[in-house]
Amino acid sequence: MPRIFAVIAVLILCCRSFGLRAQNPTGTLVPPDKLVDDTTGQRDIIGIALKVTHIHIKKTPKVRGQRVYYSVIPLGSSIPGGGEALITSTNAAFMLGDPKNTFLSNVTFSPSTNLRGEWNIPFRSNIWSPGNRWNYSGDYRLTFYPQFTWGLGGNTAPSDKILVRYTYIRFYQNFLRRIANKPYLFAGIGYDLDYHIHIRPKNDSIDITKFTGYKYGTGNHTNSFSSGITFNLLYDSRNNPLNPLPGWFYNAVLRVNPKILGSQTNWYSLYFDARKYLSFDPDSWNVLAFWSYLWTTMGSNAPYLDLPAITWDANQRSGRGFYPSRYTGRTLWDFETEYRRSITRDQLLGFVVFGNMNSVTEPGTSQFAYLHAAAGAGLRIKFNKHSGTNFCMDFAASKGYWSLYFALGEAF
Repeated sequence: MPRIFAVIAVLILCCRSFGLRAQNPTGTLVPPDKLVDDTTGQRDIIGIALKVTHIHIKKTPKVRGQRVYYSVIPLGSSIPGGGEALITSTNAAFMLGDPKNTFLSNVTFSPSTNLRGEWNIPFRSNIWSPGNRWNYSGDYRLTFYPQFTWGLGGNTAPSDKILVRYTYIRFYQNFLRRIANKPYLFAGIGYDLDYHIHIRPKNDSIDITKFTGYKYGTGNHTNSFSSGITFNLLYDSRNNPLNPLPGWFYNAVLRVNPKILGSQTNWYSLYFDARKYLSFDPDSWNVLAFWSYLWTTMGSNAPYLDLPAITWDANQRSGRGFYPSRYTGRTLWDFETEYRRSITRDQLLGFVVFGNMNSVTEPGTSQFAYLHAAAGAGLRIKFNKHSGTNFCMDFAASKGYWSLYFALGEAF
């Protein structure tokens, strides 16, 4: 659908026009007096809890002379495949260098289980070396949660679905180096591994290959293994990914999965991500954010569970209001926007309203033919003012589906 690609082009051009204004030949973040957050007058859950309980704790530990700010919270939520889960989300945020030229690093660990033999153990990291010379990002997961699938395309009936079980191992690691004299531009390589073990339907009378009409990685009681090298180009002028300040973000990832590295088929993918953040008041939380990404396998024979699917972006935070993997195709496009605003002057409470839309290519024509939309709103509670971490509670709905979402840190 040409209109979709026109929207993508306009978004890219808009982001580029804003990004050019952020250039700074000195190599420091722009402007340092605005980006180094002053927490004076702010309140957070941790501070309130300590005051109420009269607990006195020592200063937070240091990493290379810098403070480490922890956010830990247990909560419950619905899970893919049905049922409820117990989730504990832990985030550690820290700076390894001078805040004037070093972004905030963070690691996240969010294990979950429904206490019935289904679980998810994810660990993510985004580390910035002193002076932002290097960026190291990782995504490691061990998962056994069943997933519904509706097959390929954007016109599948809500009730026409099957439950697929498998154990999933993911290992992603990237190494990016700052390009000389470009304070926000990085390039590098990485390695991605996706291993789906013992793929099977809930009912053995169902043939996954026949149901999906896709022959790669869909055999009952089989495994799917993908191993590939990634080539990465990143432009990031945000200094806090947990709660992005004004700035913009581009990320392009070309993934090559040859049989020589163990992949069952030779396949390729391209992931392009663009985001823009506009602040209307530098002294309060008043931000309009935009996000769009295009994810395509470029017609190659990627295994079914590695195909682009809504909610399966790099951080699994897209598509609020859609069931995970509700729409799957060889190419997926997603656009989201969110308005974020403080309710109280101390920024303890805030709210967001958001909307998103997506489309996947059809299996027969490889064209975008259907557009799907969702919308929602959420409450924000400042959990840790030093790292800018918010506790997020969102409600989102699309046609025939709704869900509640809980997380530490903004969706994008």
